[in-house]
Amino acid sequence: MTTAFLNDSYLPLEEARISPMDRGFLFGDGIYEVIPTLGGKPVGMGAHLSRLQDGLDALSITNPKSETEWRELVSALVQKNAQHLQSDSVGIYIQVSRGTVMNRAHGYPEDIPPTVFAFAFATAAPPVEDINKVSVFSVITGEDKRWQRCNIKSTSLLGNVMHFQQGKSAGKQEIILLNHRGEVTEASACNVFVVKDGVIMTPPLDNQILPGITRKLVIDSLKLEGIEVQQKPITKALLDNADEVWLTSSSKEIAPVTSVDDKPVGSGKVGDVWLQAIRVFNRHKFEL
Repeated sequence: MTTAFLNDSYLPLEEARISPMDRGFLFGDGIYEVIPTLGGKPVGMGAHLSRLQDGLDALSITNPKSETEWRELVSALVQKNAQHLQSDSVGIYIQVSRGTVMNRAHGYPEDIPPTVFAFAFATAAPPVEDINKVSVFSVITGEDKRWQRCNIKSTSLLGNVMHFQQGKSAGKQEIILLNHRGEVTEASACNVFVVKDGVIMTPPLDNQILPGITRKLVIDSLKLEGIEVQQKPITKALLDNADEVWLTSSSKEIAPVTSVDDKPVGSGKVGDVWLQAIRVFNRHKFEL
């Protein structure tokens, strides 16, 4: 039985109850994070908590916990669920909504305590450092029709859900989105990297793109070993002619894409630069 956390209490996930008048339910008025752990050790914890704070600040929600308390919560959920999940790879989902109200009104209510909910779940094992054994992705592209504040990790994810379903309905594992200028923003649940002639590139951060923690860890880990990642606009033409394409997220780490719009990426096989990147990432991901 999965143990969850709700408003300062640990309880079975099946027994967790949130009021239908919670603004997270009524408006999607909240922020979430997914923190990966491996062998009980969190990956990118500081960066995840910093992004959580940025999101709460953007929505004018008071952070209900200190950094130490968040770290203790993550550790406790990993420990309480270790026997049940029986996985070395565990994700911790954290959601903070503005709280529960007695009337539905768009304006921010004052002086209500935030709702804090968290639970643990088993995640897929990290990618293996082997070109011949790693799982690969096939994707399509599509017009990005989401709202213009994608840099906020809001629980209002309907746009992302619809785009993910668009890719799934096409028989693919993801969709890479393009803005009105025909430039890559991100995938429905991942950031995007491309490699051309040995140069690693990813779209620059702005309001169109979630500042992914794995994206940051990839850039920072490569920098530690003297490898530059260029943050620049990625056109559809560059995507179509890339030697390698990667998706990054907390659950996928660095996932190679071998097909875009039913056309092979480069040779159609996992590339050597991906192998170098995943090895560097694995060397540094716990220290960043």
